[in-house]
Amino acid sequence: MQKPTLYLKNAMLLTLSGFVLRGVGMLFRVWLAAWIGAEGMGLYQLALSVYNLAVTFATAGISVAATRLVAEELAGEQPGRAAGALGRVARTGALLGAAAGALQFLGAYPAARYLLGDARAELSLRLLAPSLPFMAVAAALRGYFLARRRVAPSVESQMVEQLLRIGLIVWLLRQVDGWGVGWSCAAVMLGSTAGEIVSCLLMGWFWLRDRRRLPAGERTAPPDIGPRMWRILLPLEGSRCLASGLVAAENALVPACLALYTGSRAEALAQYGALKGMALPVLFFPFSILGALATLLLPEITEAHIRARTGQLQRLLSRMLLLTVTFSLLGGGMFTLYARPLGQLLYGSSEVGLYLTVLGPLTPLMYLESMVDGALKGVGQQMATFRYSLQDSVLRILLILLALPRLGIGGFLGVMAFSNAFTCLMNLRRLLQVAGMRFQPFAWVLRPAASLVPALWLAWQISGHLPAWGLIAQIGAGGAAGALLYLALMWPGALRPALYGMREGRKKEPASISVTKSGKNS
Repeated sequence: MQKPTLYLKNAMLLTLSGFVLRGVGMLFRVWLAAWIGAEGMGLYQLALSVYNLAVTFATAGISVAATRLVAEELAGEQPGRAAGALGRVARTGALLGAAAGALQFLGAYPAARYLLGDARAELSLRLLAPSLPFMAVAAALRGYFLARRRVAPSVESQMVEQLLRIGLIVWLLRQVDGWGVGWSCAAVMLGSTAGEIVSCLLMGWFWLRDRRRLPAGERTAPPDIGPRMWRILLPLEGSRCLASGLVAAENALVPACLALYTGSRAEALAQYGALKGMALPVLFFPFSILGALATLLLPEITEAHIRARTGQLQRLLSRMLLLTVTFSLLGGGMFTLYARPLGQLLYGSSEVGLYLTVLGPLTPLMYLESMVDGALKGVGQQMATFRYSLQDSVLRILLILLALPRLGIGGFLGVMAFSNAFTCLMNLRRLLQVAGMRFQPFAWVLRPAASLVPALWLAWQISGHLPAWGLIAQIGAGGAAGALLYLALMWPGALRPALYGMREGRKKEPASISVTKSGKNS
Protein backbone atom coordinates (compact mmCIF):
# COMPACT_ATOMS: atom_id res chain seq x y z
CA MET A 1 0.00 0.00 0.00
CA GLN A 2 1.16 3.55 -0.64
CA LYS A 3 2.82 5.49 2.16
CA PRO A 4 0.45 8.09 3.65
CA THR A 5 2.47 11.07 2.37
CA LEU A 6 2.70 9.61 -1.14
CA TYR A 7 -1.00 8.78 -1.13
CA LEU A 8 -1.91 12.32 -0.02
CA LYS A 9 0.41 13.84 -2.63
CA ASN A 10 -1.09 11.73 -5.42
CA ALA A 11 -4.62 12.46 -4.25
CA MET A 12 -4.01 16.21 -4.23
CA LEU A 13 -2.29 16.14 -7.62
CA LEU A 14 -5.07 14.13 -9.25
CA THR A 15 -7.82 16.20 -7.69
CA LEU A 16 -6.32 19.58 -8.60
CA SER A 17 -5.36 18.50 -12.09
CA GLY A 18 -8.79 16.94 -12.58
CA PHE A 19 -10.49 20.20 -11.66
CA VAL A 20 -8.22 22.16 -13.97
CA LEU A 21 -8.67 19.77 -16.89
CA ARG A 22 -12.41 19.51 -16.45
CA GLY A 23 -12.72 23.24 -15.90
CA VAL A 24 -10.81 24.07 -19.06
CA GLY A 25 -12.70 21.36 -20.93
CA MET A 26 -16.03 22.68 -19.67
CA LEU A 27 -15.27 26.24 -20.72
CA PHE A 28 -14.09 24.99 -24.11
CA ARG A 29 -17.26 22.94 -24.55
CA VAL A 30 -19.36 26.03 -23.81
CA TRP A 31 -17.40 27.95 -26.46
CA LEU A 32 -17.66 25.02 -28.88
CA ALA A 33 -21.43 24.75 -28.44
CA ALA A 34 -21.77 28.46 -29.16
CA TRP A 35 -19.59 28.13 -32.28
CA ILE A 36 -21.07 25.02 -33.92
CA GLY A 37 -24.56 25.10 -32.36
CA ALA A 38 -26.73 22.37 -30.87
CA GLU A 39 -26.98 20.53 -34.22
CA GLY A 40 -23.19 20.50 -34.51
CA MET A 41 -22.91 19.13 -30.98
CA GLY A 42 -25.40 16.43 -31.92
CA LEU A 43 -23.34 15.40 -34.97
CA TYR A 44 -20.21 15.49 -32.80
CA GLN A 45 -21.81 13.13 -30.26
CA LEU A 46 -23.00 10.80 -33.04
CA ALA A 47 -19.49 10.49 -34.48
CA LEU A 48 -18.10 9.86 -31.00
CA SER A 49 -20.52 6.96 -30.51
CA VAL A 50 -18.85 5.03 -33.36
CA TYR A 51 -15.38 6.20 -32.35
CA ASN A 52 -15.97 5.03 -28.79
CA LEU A 53 -16.69 1.55 -30.12
CA ALA A 54 -13.31 1.54 -31.88
CA VAL A 55 -11.65 2.96 -28.75
CA THR A 56 -13.14 0.11 -26.73
CA PHE A 57 -11.74 -2.47 -29.14
CA ALA A 58 -8.32 -0.81 -29.04
CA THR A 59 -7.99 -0.12 -25.33
CA ALA A 60 -10.46 -2.30 -23.36
CA GLY A 61 -8.49 -3.91 -20.59
CA ILE A 62 -5.10 -2.54 -21.72
CA SER A 63 -4.68 -0.18 -18.79
CA VAL A 64 -6.09 -2.71 -16.31
CA ALA A 65 -3.81 -5.44 -17.65
CA ALA A 66 -0.75 -3.20 -17.45
CA THR A 67 -1.57 -2.14 -13.89
CA ARG A 68 -2.20 -5.65 -12.62
CA LEU A 69 0.71 -7.35 -14.39
CA VAL A 70 3.24 -4.67 -13.52
CA ALA A 71 2.05 -4.61 -9.91
CA GLU A 72 2.37 -8.39 -9.69
CA GLU A 73 5.91 -8.34 -11.12
CA LEU A 74 7.01 -5.50 -8.85
CA ALA A 75 5.75 -7.48 -5.85
CA GLY A 76 7.46 -10.68 -7.06
CA GLU A 77 10.97 -12.02 -6.77
CA GLN A 78 12.18 -10.41 -10.02
CA PRO A 79 10.73 -6.87 -10.08
CA GLY A 80 12.83 -5.93 -13.08
CA ARG A 81 10.51 -8.04 -15.23
CA ALA A 82 7.87 -5.34 -14.88
CA ALA A 83 9.50 -3.67 -17.90
CA GLY A 84 9.04 -6.78 -20.00
CA ALA A 85 5.44 -7.14 -18.85
CA LEU A 86 4.70 -3.55 -19.87
CA GLY A 87 6.37 -4.08 -23.25
CA ARG A 88 4.15 -7.06 -24.02
CA VAL A 89 0.97 -5.21 -23.07
CA ALA A 90 2.00 -2.08 -25.02
CA ARG A 91 2.76 -4.08 -28.18
CA THR A 92 -0.57 -5.86 -27.90
CA GLY A 93 -2.30 -2.52 -27.48
CA ALA A 94 -0.56 -1.10 -30.53
CA LEU A 95 -1.72 -4.04 -32.66
CA LEU A 96 -5.29 -3.78 -31.40
CA GLY A 97 -5.26 -0.02 -31.96
CA ALA A 98 -3.93 -0.37 -35.50
CA ALA A 99 -6.61 -2.94 -36.32
CA ALA A 100 -9.35 -0.75 -34.83
CA GLY A 101 -8.05 2.29 -36.72
CA ALA A 102 -8.01 0.44 -40.03
CA LEU A 103 -11.55 -0.85 -39.51
CA GLN A 104 -12.85 2.60 -38.63
CA PHE A 105 -11.09 4.27 -41.56
CA LEU A 106 -12.35 1.73 -44.10
CA GLY A 107 -15.84 1.53 -42.60
CA ALA A 108 -16.32 5.27 -42.11
CA TYR A 109 -18.77 5.72 -44.99
CA PRO A 110 -21.13 2.82 -44.23
CA ALA A 111 -21.02 3.65 -40.51
CA ALA A 112 -21.90 7.30 -41.15
CA ARG A 113 -24.45 6.66 -43.88
CA TYR A 114 -26.30 3.61 -42.57
CA LEU A 115 -25.60 3.34 -38.83
CA LEU A 116 -25.68 7.02 -37.89
CA GLY A 117 -27.94 8.11 -40.74
CA ASP A 118 -25.80 11.18 -41.43
CA ALA A 119 -23.09 11.05 -44.13
CA ARG A 120 -21.54 14.26 -42.76
CA ALA A 121 -19.90 12.16 -40.02
CA GLU A 122 -17.72 10.22 -42.51
CA LEU A 123 -14.80 12.65 -42.61
CA SER A 124 -14.78 12.95 -38.81
CA LEU A 125 -14.52 9.17 -38.42
CA ARG A 126 -11.65 8.96 -40.88
CA LEU A 127 -9.72 11.72 -39.11
CA LEU A 128 -10.14 10.02 -35.74
CA ALA A 129 -8.87 6.62 -36.92
CA PRO A 130 -5.08 7.34 -36.71
CA SER A 131 -5.38 8.20 -33.01
CA LEU A 132 -6.34 4.67 -31.93
CA PRO A 133 -2.93 2.89 -31.80
CA PHE A 134 -1.42 5.86 -29.96
CA MET A 135 -4.30 5.85 -27.49
CA ALA A 136 -3.82 2.13 -26.79
CA VAL A 137 -0.08 2.47 -26.13
CA ALA A 138 -0.71 5.48 -23.87
CA ALA A 139 -3.27 3.42 -21.93
CA ALA A 140 -0.65 0.74 -21.26
CA LEU A 141 1.87 3.35 -20.10
CA ARG A 142 -0.69 4.96 -17.78
CA GLY A 143 -1.42 1.56 -16.31
CA TYR A 144 2.30 1.08 -15.66
CA PHE A 145 2.63 4.40 -13.83
CA LEU A 146 -0.49 3.66 -11.80
CA ALA A 147 1.09 0.41 -10.64
CA ARG A 148 4.21 2.40 -9.76
CA ARG A 149 2.05 4.79 -7.69
CA ARG A 150 3.17 7.69 -9.88
CA VAL A 151 0.41 9.90 -11.24
CA ALA A 152 2.47 12.92 -12.34
CA PRO A 153 3.33 11.57 -15.84
CA SER A 154 -0.33 10.97 -16.68
CA VAL A 155 -1.33 14.36 -15.34
CA GLU A 156 1.38 16.23 -17.24
CA SER A 157 0.68 14.45 -20.52
CA GLN A 158 -3.05 15.13 -20.21
CA MET A 159 -2.41 18.81 -19.50
CA VAL A 160 -0.27 19.18 -22.63
CA GLU A 161 -2.76 17.17 -24.68
CA GLN A 162 -5.69 19.34 -23.55
CA LEU A 163 -3.95 22.62 -24.30
CA LEU A 164 -2.69 21.47 -27.69
CA ARG A 165 -6.07 20.00 -28.64
CA ILE A 166 -8.01 23.12 -27.73
CA GLY A 167 -5.56 25.49 -29.42
CA LEU A 168 -5.52 23.46 -32.63
CA ILE A 169 -9.32 23.03 -32.69
CA VAL A 170 -9.89 26.77 -32.25
CA TRP A 171 -7.49 27.51 -35.12
CA LEU A 172 -9.01 24.85 -37.39
CA LEU A 173 -12.58 25.97 -36.71
CA ARG A 174 -11.68 29.47 -37.80
CA GLN A 175 -10.22 28.08 -41.03
CA VAL A 176 -13.41 26.16 -41.92
CA ASP A 177 -15.85 28.81 -40.68
CA GLY A 178 -18.88 28.87 -42.98
CA TRP A 179 -18.16 25.48 -44.55
CA GLY A 180 -20.98 23.71 -42.71
CA VAL A 181 -21.53 21.52 -39.66
CA GLY A 182 -19.73 18.51 -41.16
CA TRP A 183 -16.46 20.39 -41.67
CA SER A 184 -16.67 21.98 -38.22
CA CYS A 185 -17.08 18.56 -36.63
CA ALA A 186 -14.15 17.23 -38.67
CA ALA A 187 -11.94 20.10 -37.43
CA VAL A 188 -12.72 19.14 -33.83
CA MET A 189 -11.82 15.51 -34.52
CA LEU A 190 -8.52 16.39 -36.21
CA GLY A 191 -7.50 18.39 -33.16
CA SER A 192 -8.39 15.46 -30.91
CA THR A 193 -6.25 13.08 -32.97
CA ALA A 194 -3.24 15.39 -32.75
CA GLY A 195 -3.70 15.61 -28.98
CA GLU A 196 -3.75 11.83 -28.57
CA ILE A 197 -0.54 11.42 -30.60
CA VAL A 198 1.33 14.03 -28.57
CA SER A 199 0.05 12.55 -25.29
CA CYS A 200 1.34 9.10 -26.26
CA LEU A 201 4.76 10.45 -27.22
CA LEU A 202 5.03 12.27 -23.90
CA MET A 203 4.07 9.14 -21.96
CA GLY A 204 6.75 7.21 -23.87
CA TRP A 205 9.34 9.79 -22.90
CA PHE A 206 8.31 9.57 -19.25
CA TRP A 207 8.60 5.78 -19.44
CA LEU A 208 12.13 5.93 -20.83
CA ARG A 209 13.12 8.12 -17.91
CA ASP A 210 11.42 5.94 -15.31
CA ARG A 211 12.77 2.65 -16.67
CA ARG A 212 16.16 3.41 -15.14
CA ARG A 213 14.57 3.47 -11.68
CA LEU A 214 13.35 -0.11 -11.87
CA PRO A 215 15.19 -2.62 -9.67
CA ALA A 216 18.22 -4.20 -11.30
CA GLY A 217 17.87 -7.68 -12.71
CA GLU A 218 16.17 -9.50 -15.54
CA ARG A 219 14.14 -7.08 -17.70
CA THR A 220 12.53 -9.55 -20.08
CA ALA A 221 8.89 -10.52 -19.79
CA PRO A 222 8.13 -13.59 -17.64
CA PRO A 223 7.47 -16.78 -19.65
CA ASP A 224 3.80 -16.94 -18.67
CA ILE A 225 3.02 -13.29 -19.44
CA GLY A 226 0.94 -14.13 -22.53
CA PRO A 227 -1.66 -16.35 -20.83
CA ARG A 228 -1.82 -14.03 -17.82
CA MET A 229 -2.39 -11.00 -20.04
CA TRP A 230 -5.08 -12.61 -22.16
CA ARG A 231 -6.94 -13.86 -19.10
CA ILE A 232 -7.42 -10.18 -18.27
CA LEU A 233 -7.88 -8.85 -21.80
CA LEU A 234 -10.25 -11.37 -23.35
CA PRO A 235 -13.15 -10.98 -20.90
CA LEU A 236 -12.79 -7.21 -20.96
CA GLU A 237 -12.40 -7.01 -24.76
CA GLY A 238 -15.38 -9.24 -25.46
CA SER A 239 -17.67 -7.74 -22.85
CA ARG A 240 -16.82 -4.10 -23.45
CA CYS A 241 -16.95 -4.37 -27.24
CA LEU A 242 -20.39 -5.95 -27.10
CA ALA A 243 -21.58 -3.36 -24.60
CA SER A 244 -20.04 -0.52 -26.61
CA GLY A 245 -21.67 -1.83 -29.79
CA LEU A 246 -25.05 -1.75 -28.10
CA VAL A 247 -24.37 1.79 -26.86
CA ALA A 248 -23.44 2.86 -30.41
CA ALA A 249 -26.67 1.34 -31.71
CA GLU A 250 -28.60 3.15 -28.99
CA ASN A 251 -26.95 6.49 -29.80
CA ALA A 252 -27.88 6.05 -33.45
CA LEU A 253 -31.48 5.19 -32.54
CA VAL A 254 -32.10 8.18 -30.29
CA PRO A 255 -31.97 10.94 -32.98
CA ALA A 256 -33.87 8.70 -35.40
CA CYS A 257 -36.67 8.07 -32.89
CA LEU A 258 -36.71 11.71 -31.81
CA ALA A 259 -37.11 12.70 -35.47
CA LEU A 260 -40.27 10.58 -35.63
CA TYR A 261 -41.67 12.61 -32.73
CA THR A 262 -40.49 16.08 -33.81
CA GLY A 263 -40.85 15.60 -37.55
CA SER A 264 -37.44 17.19 -38.10
CA ARG A 265 -34.03 15.51 -38.22
CA ALA A 266 -32.25 18.80 -37.48
CA GLU A 267 -34.41 19.49 -34.41
CA ALA A 268 -33.93 15.93 -33.16
CA LEU A 269 -30.16 16.21 -33.58
CA ALA A 270 -30.20 19.55 -31.74
CA GLN A 271 -32.11 18.05 -28.78
CA TYR A 272 -29.72 15.11 -28.67
CA GLY A 273 -26.71 17.43 -28.79
CA ALA A 274 -28.10 19.67 -26.03
CA LEU A 275 -28.62 16.67 -23.75
CA LYS A 276 -25.56 14.53 -24.45
CA GLY A 277 -23.09 17.21 -25.52
CA MET A 278 -24.06 20.05 -23.18
CA ALA A 279 -26.08 18.99 -20.11
CA LEU A 280 -24.37 15.69 -19.23
CA PRO A 281 -20.80 17.11 -19.27
CA VAL A 282 -21.92 19.73 -16.76
CA LEU A 283 -23.25 17.02 -14.43
CA PHE A 284 -19.98 15.10 -14.56
CA PHE A 285 -17.77 18.14 -14.04
CA PRO A 286 -17.39 17.66 -10.22
CA PHE A 287 -16.47 14.01 -10.72
CA SER A 288 -12.80 15.05 -10.57
CA ILE A 289 -12.65 14.44 -6.82
CA LEU A 290 -14.14 10.98 -7.04
CA GLY A 291 -12.21 10.17 -10.21
CA ALA A 292 -8.96 10.80 -8.35
CA LEU A 293 -10.15 8.61 -5.49
CA ALA A 294 -11.06 5.78 -7.88
CA THR A 295 -7.70 5.98 -9.67
CA LEU A 296 -5.76 5.74 -6.41
CA LEU A 297 -7.94 3.10 -4.81
CA LEU A 298 -7.96 0.60 -7.69
CA PRO A 299 -4.45 -0.80 -7.00
CA GLU A 300 -5.22 -0.94 -3.26
CA ILE A 301 -8.51 -2.76 -3.79
CA THR A 302 -6.88 -5.17 -6.24
CA GLU A 303 -4.01 -5.88 -3.85
CA ALA A 304 -6.34 -6.44 -0.89
CA HIS A 305 -8.42 -8.81 -3.02
CA ILE A 306 -5.41 -10.77 -4.34
CA ARG A 307 -3.91 -11.13 -0.87
CA ALA A 308 -7.33 -12.04 0.60
CA ARG A 309 -7.19 -9.29 3.22
CA THR A 310 -10.92 -9.19 3.86
CA GLY A 311 -10.89 -6.53 6.57
CA GLN A 312 -8.73 -4.14 4.57
CA LEU A 313 -10.90 -4.62 1.48
CA GLN A 314 -14.07 -3.89 3.43
CA ARG A 315 -12.59 -0.74 4.96
CA LEU A 316 -11.48 0.55 1.57
CA LEU A 317 -14.86 -0.13 -0.03
CA SER A 318 -16.78 1.36 2.90
CA ARG A 319 -14.79 4.59 2.72
CA MET A 320 -15.14 4.72 -1.05
CA LEU A 321 -18.92 4.36 -0.84
CA LEU A 322 -19.25 6.94 1.93
CA LEU A 323 -17.15 9.53 0.10
CA THR A 324 -18.94 8.86 -3.19
CA VAL A 325 -22.41 9.29 -1.68
CA THR A 326 -21.33 12.37 0.27
CA PHE A 327 -19.93 14.31 -2.69
CA SER A 328 -22.43 13.06 -5.27
CA LEU A 329 -25.43 14.06 -3.14
CA LEU A 330 -23.96 17.53 -2.75
CA GLY A 331 -23.40 17.78 -6.50
CA GLY A 332 -26.86 16.46 -7.33
CA GLY A 333 -28.54 18.84 -4.91
CA MET A 334 -26.69 21.88 -6.22
CA PHE A 335 -27.34 20.96 -9.85
CA THR A 336 -31.05 20.57 -9.14
CA LEU A 337 -31.23 23.87 -7.24
CA TYR A 338 -29.30 25.89 -9.83
CA ALA A 339 -30.28 23.98 -12.98
CA ARG A 340 -31.99 26.78 -14.85
CA PRO A 341 -29.46 29.52 -13.91
CA LEU A 342 -26.65 27.19 -15.02
CA GLY A 343 -28.34 26.52 -18.34
CA GLN A 344 -28.66 30.24 -18.97
CA LEU A 345 -25.18 31.11 -17.71
CA LEU A 346 -23.27 28.44 -19.63
CA TYR A 347 -25.27 28.04 -22.83
CA GLY A 348 -27.98 30.71 -22.78
CA SER A 349 -30.44 27.83 -23.05
CA SER A 350 -33.56 27.12 -21.01
CA GLU A 351 -33.64 23.68 -22.65
CA VAL A 352 -30.31 22.69 -21.09
CA GLY A 353 -31.61 24.04 -17.76
CA LEU A 354 -34.63 21.76 -18.01
CA TYR A 355 -32.40 18.74 -18.67
CA LEU A 356 -30.25 19.63 -15.65
CA THR A 357 -33.38 19.91 -13.49
CA VAL A 358 -34.49 16.41 -14.43
CA LEU A 359 -31.06 14.78 -14.33
CA GLY A 360 -29.73 16.55 -11.22
CA PRO A 361 -31.37 14.10 -8.78
CA LEU A 362 -29.84 11.23 -10.77
CA THR A 363 -26.28 12.50 -10.22
CA PRO A 364 -25.65 10.36 -7.11
CA LEU A 365 -26.68 7.24 -9.02
CA MET A 366 -24.41 8.15 -11.96
CA TYR A 367 -21.40 8.77 -9.74
CA LEU A 368 -22.00 5.72 -7.56
CA GLU A 369 -22.39 3.50 -10.61
CA SER A 370 -19.04 4.63 -12.01
CA MET A 371 -17.20 4.08 -8.72
CA VAL A 372 -18.77 0.71 -7.97
CA ASP A 373 -18.11 -0.49 -11.52
CA GLY A 374 -14.40 0.26 -11.09
CA ALA A 375 -14.31 -1.44 -7.68
CA LEU A 376 -15.94 -4.58 -9.09
CA LYS A 377 -13.27 -4.81 -11.77
CA GLY A 378 -10.65 -4.46 -9.05
CA VAL A 379 -11.97 -7.59 -7.30
CA GLY A 380 -12.17 -9.67 -10.48
CA GLN A 381 -15.90 -9.21 -11.18
CA GLN A 382 -15.56 -8.06 -14.79
CA MET A 383 -18.15 -10.51 -16.06
CA ALA A 384 -20.70 -9.37 -13.49
CA THR A 385 -20.38 -5.75 -14.62
CA PHE A 386 -20.63 -6.89 -18.23
CA ARG A 387 -23.77 -8.89 -17.51
CA TYR A 388 -25.51 -5.93 -15.89
CA SER A 389 -24.33 -3.59 -18.65
CA LEU A 390 -25.65 -5.95 -21.31
CA GLN A 391 -29.03 -6.24 -19.61
CA ASP A 392 -29.19 -2.47 -19.24
CA SER A 393 -28.33 -1.83 -22.90
CA VAL A 394 -30.98 -4.25 -24.15
CA LEU A 395 -33.61 -2.68 -21.89
CA ARG A 396 -32.61 0.83 -22.95
CA ILE A 397 -32.89 0.02 -26.65
CA LEU A 398 -36.33 -1.54 -26.17
CA LEU A 399 -37.54 1.41 -24.11
CA ILE A 400 -36.14 3.90 -26.63
CA LEU A 401 -38.02 2.21 -29.46
CA LEU A 402 -41.23 2.25 -27.44
CA ALA A 403 -41.04 5.63 -25.69
CA LEU A 404 -39.25 8.14 -27.89
CA PRO A 405 -41.56 8.10 -30.96
CA ARG A 406 -44.49 8.76 -28.59
CA LEU A 407 -42.97 10.94 -25.84
CA GLY A 408 -39.94 12.55 -27.46
CA ILE A 409 -37.05 13.82 -25.32
CA GLY A 410 -39.15 13.42 -22.16
CA GLY A 411 -39.30 9.70 -22.82
CA PHE A 412 -35.53 9.55 -23.20
CA LEU A 413 -35.05 11.30 -19.85
CA GLY A 414 -37.29 8.66 -18.29
CA VAL A 415 -35.23 5.91 -19.92
CA MET A 416 -32.05 7.45 -18.49
CA ALA A 417 -33.56 7.57 -14.99
CA PHE A 418 -34.55 3.90 -15.11
CA SER A 419 -31.19 2.85 -16.57
CA ASN A 420 -29.07 4.61 -13.95
CA ALA A 421 -31.14 3.22 -11.10
CA PHE A 422 -30.99 -0.32 -12.51
CA THR A 423 -27.23 -0.51 -13.14
CA CYS A 424 -26.31 1.29 -9.91
CA LEU A 425 -28.39 -1.00 -7.70
CA MET A 426 -27.29 -4.19 -9.47
CA ASN A 427 -23.60 -3.32 -9.29
CA LEU A 428 -23.84 -2.19 -5.67
CA ARG A 429 -25.63 -5.36 -4.67
CA ARG A 430 -22.93 -7.48 -6.29
CA LEU A 431 -20.08 -5.52 -4.69
CA LEU A 432 -21.55 -5.83 -1.21
CA GLN A 433 -22.12 -9.55 -1.74
CA VAL A 434 -18.58 -10.24 -2.97
CA ALA A 435 -16.98 -8.22 -0.16
CA GLY A 436 -19.20 -9.73 2.51
CA MET A 437 -20.57 -6.30 3.48
CA ARG A 438 -23.99 -5.04 4.46
CA PHE A 439 -25.77 -1.98 3.22
CA GLN A 440 -25.50 0.88 5.74
CA PRO A 441 -28.61 3.07 5.28
CA PHE A 442 -27.79 5.60 8.01
CA ALA A 443 -24.19 6.27 6.96
CA TRP A 444 -24.71 6.08 3.19
CA VAL A 445 -28.19 7.60 2.75
CA LEU A 446 -29.96 9.09 5.78
CA ARG A 447 -27.15 11.18 7.26
CA PRO A 448 -26.00 12.72 3.93
CA ALA A 449 -29.61 13.42 2.92
CA ALA A 450 -30.41 15.01 6.29
CA SER A 451 -27.29 17.20 6.02
CA LEU A 452 -28.17 18.24 2.48
CA VAL A 453 -31.59 19.71 3.32
CA PRO A 454 -30.35 22.65 5.48
CA ALA A 455 -27.43 23.19 3.09
CA LEU A 456 -29.76 23.63 0.11
CA TRP A 457 -32.05 25.87 2.15
CA LEU A 458 -29.12 28.11 3.06
CA ALA A 459 -27.93 28.24 -0.55
CA TRP A 460 -31.43 29.14 -1.75
CA GLN A 461 -31.81 31.86 0.86
CA ILE A 462 -28.47 33.49 0.05
CA SER A 463 -29.05 33.32 -3.70
CA GLY A 464 -32.51 34.82 -3.30
CA HIS A 465 -31.12 37.95 -1.63
CA LEU A 466 -28.66 38.70 -4.42
CA PRO A 467 -29.53 40.70 -7.57
CA ALA A 468 -31.48 38.68 -10.12
CA TRP A 469 -29.07 39.70 -12.89
CA GLY A 470 -26.02 38.41 -11.06
CA LEU A 471 -26.20 34.72 -11.95
CA ILE A 472 -22.52 34.12 -11.21
CA ALA A 473 -22.87 35.76 -7.78
CA GLN A 474 -26.07 33.84 -7.03
CA ILE A 475 -24.62 30.46 -7.92
CA GLY A 476 -21.15 31.15 -6.48
CA ALA A 477 -22.13 32.64 -3.13
CA GLY A 478 -25.16 30.46 -2.50
CA GLY A 479 -23.46 27.28 -3.69
CA ALA A 480 -20.31 27.93 -1.65
CA ALA A 481 -22.27 28.63 1.54
CA GLY A 482 -24.44 25.56 1.09
CA ALA A 483 -21.48 23.33 0.33
CA LEU A 484 -19.54 24.53 3.39
CA LEU A 485 -22.51 23.90 5.68
CA TYR A 486 -23.05 20.44 4.21
CA LEU A 487 -19.39 19.45 4.58
CA ALA A 488 -19.33 20.83 8.13
CA LEU A 489 -22.33 18.70 9.06
CA MET A 490 -20.76 15.63 7.44
CA TRP A 491 -17.25 16.16 8.82
CA PRO A 492 -17.55 14.73 12.36
CA GLY A 493 -18.11 11.01 12.42
CA ALA A 494 -18.27 10.66 8.64
CA LEU A 495 -15.88 12.56 6.37
CA ARG A 496 -13.10 12.99 8.90
CA PRO A 497 -12.65 9.28 9.74
CA ALA A 498 -13.09 8.33 6.08
CA LEU A 499 -10.47 10.76 4.77
CA TYR A 500 -7.99 10.11 7.57
CA GLY A 501 -8.57 6.39 7.24
CA MET A 502 -7.38 6.53 3.63
CA ARG A 503 -3.96 7.56 4.94
CA GLU A 504 -3.54 4.79 7.45
CA GLY A 505 -0.98 2.13 6.80
CA ARG A 506 -2.12 -1.36 5.96
CA LYS A 507 -2.62 -3.63 8.92
CA LYS A 508 -1.42 -7.18 8.68
CA GLU A 509 -4.23 -9.70 8.47
CA PRO A 510 -4.35 -13.45 8.03
CA ALA A 511 -4.71 -14.39 4.39
CA SER A 512 -6.83 -17.44 4.97
CA ILE A 513 -10.21 -16.07 3.93
CA SER A 514 -10.95 -15.11 0.33
CA VAL A 515 -13.19 -12.14 -0.33
CA THR A 516 -14.83 -14.10 -3.13
CA LYS A 517 -16.09 -16.82 -0.84
CA SER A 518 -19.68 -15.70 -1.31
CA GLY A 519 -19.75 -16.83 -4.92
CA LYS A 520 -17.87 -17.54 -8.12
CA ASN A 521 -16.23 -14.85 -10.17
CA SER A 522 -19.03 -14.03 -12.53
